[in-house]
Amino acid sequence: MTEKEENIINEETNETPDVNVNEAEVSQKSSEKNQKRWYIVHTYSGYENKVKSNLEKRIEYMNMADKIFRVEVPQKTVTQIKSGRKLEKEEKIFPGYVLVEMIMDEDSWYVVRHTAGVTKFVGSAKKPIPAKDSEIKKIIHRSTTQTQKIEMDIKVGEKVRIVSGPFAEFVGDITEVYPDKAKLRAMVSIFGRETPVELEYKQIQKL
Repeated sequence: MTEKEENIINEETNETPDVNVNEAEVSQKSSEKNQKRWYIVHTYSGYENKVKSNLEKRIEYMNMADKIFRVEVPQKTVTQIKSGRKLEKEEKIFPGYVLVEMIMDEDSWYVVRHTAGVTKFVGSAKKPIPAKDSEIKKIIHRSTTQTQKIEMDIKVGEKVRIVSGPFAEFVGDITEVYPDKAKLRAMVSIFGRETPVELEYKQIQKL
């Protein structure tokens, strides 16, 4: 075999994998393009539930159920205790954001982006960035299993009665309040001695 023939064979051998790689890349990009992913949409403050309702109506009206699948506003239940009354309300986990599971293309982008109350997708204006599935699972799990957060209108210096736990029936003076943990610290007189005690909101009652 001449040197020229060997060069021709080598060139042909080297070109073949490149063709296969290009075909694989095209196939992969096509698959990714048609894959449903979660995207994060920014909304006007306080419009999260309205955006969800508006978008769901547009999906039905514009026959986009095959491209836009779910719209979620992650929330948690907050229990407020005011003047001895217990009230429950829903609180947004991420105010100003809505999660949308969809196949991203020009049509689906248009439907979501032009829904009343939507300001933009997270990502660049022309290329929304899909969220990681692991992050979305954590967010949705958090909204469905979140333990109730308790809010109470109490402040340092007020007196409270302990209604449960080892110090039940004792009365204490609040010295510190930790709203983010729904806890407080109070000084309780035990056997004539002032003792600092940490308590959860659910363990006390305002006097």
